[in-house]
Amino acid sequence: MLLINSSGKEWEVGCDEAGRGCLAGPVVAAAVILPLDFAHPLLNDSKQMTEKNRFLLRDYIMVHAVAYATAFVSHEDIDRLNILRASILAMHKAIEALKIQPELIAVDGNRFTSYSTIPHQCFVKGDARFMHIAAASVLAKTARDEYMQAIHHEYPYYHWYENKGYPTMSHREAIRLFGYSPYHRLSFGRKDKQMLFDY
Repeated sequence: MLLINSSGKEWEVGCDEAGRGCLAGPVVAAAVILPLDFAHPLLNDSKQMTEKNRFLLRDYIMVHAVAYATAFVSHEDIDRLNILRASILAMHKAIEALKIQPELIAVDGNRFTSYSTIPHQCFVKGDARFMHIAAASVLAKTARDEYMQAIHHEYPYYHWYENKGYPTMSHREAIRLFGYSPYHRLSFGRKDKQMLFDY
């Protein structure tokens, strides 16, 4: 059973990102403050949900959250910063966009950089433990999926409508045949590039 948040504070925000392990497209983060009486039977880590249920939850979260925001960091900035720093930047941007300043920041994972003077806590598998982090994972995932589906029409042979930029076999084969698109991240090392085609 998911807990509402880690502290019981009224304005504790949950943060999560989507797209960290992708070969193309942005990393997207979301920040969500839920009311302390929030509940929904479908809410879970977004990776454990069907696409249909993620979009159903997205609409419900947007209506019932105290505050929420999403933020994108581009593939160019990922190449410039590295994916960890870009992911944290996306979370910072999402927190900054909230209409309410949170009392505490709860982050999925084990790495974060302080934002302003607001205290934070990191939780490994936080999206499977706390509702507000799970809600953030849903908003981040659905926002990014919509973006990847939109740019799929520009470069349909990469199958982004299906793989969303993750390194599936069909995606890697398309890179081998057609090279990189303007949306691909180019900052993985030589070893990773070799592994890209080892299948």
